[in-house]
Parts: sequence; structure tokens; C-alpha cells
Amino acid sequence: MTTETIPPPFDVERVRADFPILARTVYDGRPLVYLDNAATTQKPQVVLDRLAAYYANENANVHRGVHVLSAEGTESYEAARRTVQRFLGAAHAHEVVFTRGTTEAINLVAHGFGSILTEGDEVVVSALEHHANIVPWQMLCERTGARLRVIPMLDSGDLDLRSLGETITDRAKVVAVTHTSNALGTVVPLAPIIDAAHAVGAAVLVDSAQVAPHAPLDVQALGADFVVFSGHKTFGPTGIGALWGREAWLDKLPPYQGGGDMIDRVTFEKTTFAGLPAKFEAGTPHVAGGIGLGTALEYLMDLGLDAVAAYEADLLAYAEERLAAVEGLRFVGTPQRRASAISFLLGDVHPYDAGTVLDRLGVAVRTGHHCAQPVMDRLGVPGTVRASVAFYNTRADVDALVDGLAQVRALFG
Repeated sequence: MTTETIPPPFDVERVRADFPILARTVYDGRPLVYLDNAATTQKPQVVLDRLAAYYANENANVHRGVHVLSAEGTESYEAARRTVQRFLGAAHAHEVVFTRGTTEAINLVAHGFGSILTEGDEVVVSALEHHANIVPWQMLCERTGARLRVIPMLDSGDLDLRSLGETITDRAKVVAVTHTSNALGTVVPLAPIIDAAHAVGAAVLVDSAQVAPHAPLDVQALGADFVVFSGHKTFGPTGIGALWGREAWLDKLPPYQGGGDMIDRVTFEKTTFAGLPAKFEAGTPHVAGGIGLGTALEYLMDLGLDAVAAYEADLLAYAEERLAAVEGLRFVGTPQRRASAISFLLGDVHPYDAGTVLDRLGVAVRTGHHCAQPVMDRLGVPGTVRASVAFYNTRADVDALVDGLAQVRALFG
């Protein structure tokens, strides 16, 4: 007879104790209620300690020195790369390229496709994209004469997948799509998009910046060709992120920048380039950032991403229920599946005014177009109030938001 092991309940109060900033107060001693996690996440003490320890004990330029500090720093930095590999379920560590974040990772890939695209080729994005997954492709199309195509969005905030046959044609060379919308929280069904792209020979880039902090991510099971995410949205430092790419694609793309560490041999007549991943990592890297990101991902994996996802799903359902009962509140986007973020408007109150009042009450939310102006234009609004949760948020945080919205209504009538 076997006994099934029941996992312990998610201990959010223990987890909150790991994040020192959550204990601070604002404005006359009000406790901070942080609901802006889609913009950036807070950092656990282990990440802060690891950053301090690196600078105190290991600081040196990596990959180039024979002395002990350089050797130790290099090992820590490359160990962080192997952690990213494990976090993503990648086959090889050399398929992981450190970047400054999601935006630079997308720009790196778009730059590389400049050597592949010709006039008449097509690049496909979706109507849900963050500006970081629109503008680099527009710039690429302007340089190459390629055409930008857009998978349309329904009123609900879901993508219109019925249009894939018309949008992803045999002229498509790359399809770049978000995993989850930062503006609406829409979870995108990627399988039909990836299948449609690969059926015509197009490469697929997935922007997983809004998924990496919230749910397990397996790039091999996903089936895309490139996956990108940011450290600062994944409980790590700012200025660091990662690009995973299939080795065959990374070999095919030219270097993004030139300089030290990405070379094999340099002469005035010709330069040859290093192998992966150094080929894409010119110059002194953000060593502390990479090490801090590795520490953050270890922390996240130790928590258990399945447990994180289950806890956040329950919290988000509670938030939707509480917010739906607020008089005058209208959700902006009602997707079939939502993760992390909820966008809404409160009567005729401008989002900025609502956010300012909430801030004075200690509740931190995001207001505006969320770097997704085409989404706002499609839904006919200038911007929204967005509340976005992480695993360290609680039902009490949601209650504080709802109570704050009642004060916004009272103030603006």
C-alpha cells in the first residue's frame, strides 16, 4: 500500500519575510501594498546578499584572467548560465545568451534576421505585443523591405486564431508573439501559432517576460525557436535577461555587437568570431547581474513553480471576484485565460488620478498604456489601471486595493 504525499500549503507569510521591501511603510506609516509586479518584481534577501558577496569577494573581469578572482567570478557567472539552462529546460548551456533584458534579446534576434530577410518577406507579430516586440521588427522591415503582419485581437483581449491561415503565409520568415500580455494578462495559446509558423518554415520567437516569474517554462516542450525573458521581472536584478535560441538558429545569425570576448582572432584584414554563446556577448558582461539572476531563479525553483502558479491562480480569481463587485468598475479585457495582471477602469476617473490616490493610500499599481499602445487603441481606451500580482501578494493586498478604489470613487464622485 502506498501513501500519496500531499504537498504542504503555500506559506505566503514565510515567503513575504524573504522580501525586505515588503515590510516598509509609505505616506504616514501606511504599509506598502505592491501590485505592480508586471512592471518589475521585488528581490528576496538571498539575491541581495549574493550581489553584495560577489562585489565584496569575487569582483573581477571574467573569462580573461588567470588570477583567482577572475577564475572564481567566471565560475559563478557560468554557473548562473547553467541555472538559466535548467530553469528553461534547455538542452545546452551554450544556447543561453545573457542580455540586458527582454528588449535587448528581441533586438538581438531582429538584428540577426536583417541578414536573412529580403524585400517581400513577412514578419508576423500579434496585436497584444509590448512595444519591445513591435518596434524592433518595424525597424527591421524598414531596413529590409519586409512587411509587418499582425495577428488580430478580439474584443475580449484574446487573439483571433481563426486568422492564422491568412496572417502567417508562406512569405513569413519569423513570427514573434507574447506568451502572456503584460497589459491585459491574456495567456496566449501558443501551439497553433507555432505550428502555423513552422508549417511555412518561419522561425518563432516567444516573449516570456510575463510567464517566467509565474509558471514552469520548458523551451523544448514549447517548440519555439527563441524564448526571451528579463531578470528584473523574475525577482532578479535589473539590467540582465536571457535569450534562449536553438543552436542551429544561433549559429546562423550574425553577431549583434563587435568587441572583446566575442572574437576568435582579430587582424586588420579579417576577424573571426567565437563560438556560442560568446559570439553574442561582446564586452564586459553584467557579471553581478547574471549571478544575481541565477540566484533568483534558484530561489524560484526551490519554491516550486507549480505551487507558485496554483497560489497565484487562486489569488487572481479572488481579485477578479472582489473587483467585479466594485461599483462602476469595468474590466478592460476579459480573456479566456488570464495570468498575473488585471486591467480596469473606474467610471470616468482617469487612470492616472486613480493611481495617484491609490499611491497615497499605500497601494502601488500601474497606470497608462503599459507600453502596449496598439492594445489600448484596439480597445478604444487611452490607458487603464493595472494590478498585477506575484506569489508574495495576499488576499489582504487585494482587499486594500478594493478599499482604496472605494475612496477613489468617493473623492471623484
